Amino acid sequence: MLIPYDALLQLPKETLANLIREYLLGQVEDGSFTSLDEQELSAAIAQCQQALKQGKLVLEYSEDDESFAIRHADQVAKRQD
Repeated sequence: MLIPYDALLQLPKETLANLIREYLLGQVEDGSFTSLDEQELSAAIAQCQQALKQGKLVLEYSEDDESFAIRHADQVAKRQD
């Protein structure tokens, strides 16, 4: 189930930032980023927030795993086809 962006705005800012940090750490592990210092992390969080707002990234809730994950919108669309 996809969580609408408007619902994300209702979350405490720290909760949303933690979801984004988790997503970004996954990007570091798979090699999309080489490292993240505090300045790079702050910039990356802002970019992710913008991508969520634009619909390029989406927050997905998995009922099977009872977990949340940020994903690329095109990846989610492909799985739903």
